Amino acid sequence: MIQVKPHPFEPTPERLGGTSLRAQAWRAFLATRPRFLGASLLPLLVGTAWALSRGLPLDPSILLLALLAAGLVHSGANVLNDVADARSGTDPANRQRLYPYTGGSRFIQNRVMSEEAMARLGWTLLALSLVPGLTLVALKGWMVLGLGAIGLALGLAYSLPPLWLSGRGLGEVAVALAFGVLPVLGGAWLQGAPLDGRLVLFALPPALWAAAILLINSVPDVEADALAGRLTLAVRLGPVRTARLYRGLIVAAALAVLAQALAGGLAPWAPLAPLLLLPLVARSGRAIATRDGAALRPAIRATLAHHAIGCVTLAFAAATGEESLTFLVFLLL
Repeated sequence: MIQVKPHPFEPTPERLGGTSLRAQAWRAFLATRPRFLGASLLPLLVGTAWALSRGLPLDPSILLLALLAAGLVHSGANVLNDVADARSGTDPANRQRLYPYTGGSRFIQNRVMSEEAMARLGWTLLALSLVPGLTLVALKGWMVLGLGAIGLALGLAYSLPPLWLSGRGLGEVAVALAFGVLPVLGGAWLQGAPLDGRLVLFALPPALWAAAILLINSVPDVEADALAGRLTLAVRLGPVRTARLYRGLIVAAALAVLAQALAGGLAPWAPLAPLLLLPLVARSGRAIATRDGAALRPAIRATLAHHAIGCVTLAFAAATGEESLTFLVFLLL
């Protein structure tokens, strides 16, 4: 059983109070749980790299608009997820959270922001995403609207009734699609690449890595989720089978990268990072199976790092040669 005291760096009104514009902006930023935004932004870069590997030129303005739109949608969804978890009773009952990774932002529970203020922030962020989103529609066509609508629908259906996918054991599927398949496909298509089967296979590793993040993040929260009727996969499967699924997701992602490299679709060195990181998977799997709080925190960090390193490696393994140099210069700027 996990027995963890509240993290000393959880948000408090004393630390994050104030009525100045700067204080309010900083509160709003932290409420979005920014450390998790890479789960949607990095796959966009992976998709962009795929387009460059097809010999297409990089359009930095399109990429920036896409990153802004995705970041705002993801931020809004994170905030609304906190609101939904507060209303369902999941976060208020969570005594075994591993802050800052699980148990929500704690903004509502620690009275940093009210539930109503968080809801307003979440919907405002989603409304703001329409600015870059509609700009992309004007520049690239109505296909953008379709991709964006699917992503937005998945983000809302994950947290909110009546679908409440996270409470029905479908959260990992929603995250794999919204933070894996869609951003990779969207990033590639926005740069002019066609949507085809090879691109879908290329999107598989980021999708699996994203699902693994959600799966391991749900492990410390199983008691609170079960009490609130939120039947996540970790609740449904139990610790041992959850550990097996987690290992399977990471290994499947590494094998997908290896298969694409062997088929000539990626640079030969592409599988090195995912394969070298596999020993961490065994350690993280043990932490999930035993639900050891001291081991789960570094395991969650390792899973986030696995996703980030995997996505960056995949991007540069696809965009080789001159395109890779252009891409690197853009990222550094």
